[in-house]
Amino acid sequence: MMIATPRAGPPGRTAAARAHHFRGSLGRFATGVAIVTFDGVTKRHGITVNSFTSVSMDPPLVLVGIARTAKAHDELAGRPFAVNILGAEQRQLALHFAGRPGPEPLWVEGETAPRLSNVLAYFECKPWAAYDGGDHTLYIGEVVDFNYRNGDALAYANSAFTTIPESQLGMEDLL
Repeated sequence: MMIATPRAGPPGRTAAARAHHFRGSLGRFATGVAIVTFDGVTKRHGITVNSFTSVSMDPPLVLVGIARTAKAHDELAGRPFAVNILGAEQRQLALHFAGRPGPEPLWVEGETAPRLSNVLAYFECKPWAAYDGGDHTLYIGEVVDFNYRNGDALAYANSAFTTIPESQLGMEDLL
């Protein structure tokens, strides 16, 4: 059996060029867009993320990757949080919590953590674990409340927002 060696692209690339190419390669993978919300020490926070995945069904666990450079990164440790999955019409919310402020969002007081109004789906979580993920921290939350509504999903691929039609969603019907 032959084992493939990972290629770093054309030889002679600088570290910066290699990092840029790596980011571009990752950008070919379409992801959903989510906002992690929580109450910090002095104020409420939201962080736009595209690194979100399910971890376990029993117990119900989800994982989000938060960049260490995010302003609210240090305040999330040990705090309950909500993961808000955005609908296709909620691009402005994604931008708002990515550092391009727009109209103040509408909040919902969840049982465990604050969340955003009218999102496509949400998962309220209590902290389960946190792991070093290089320039990110990987937070795992135990889901204590969740729900979803109908609608198209907001996605991100090739450095641009796109839409995943609702007709492509609904894997739960296949299980």
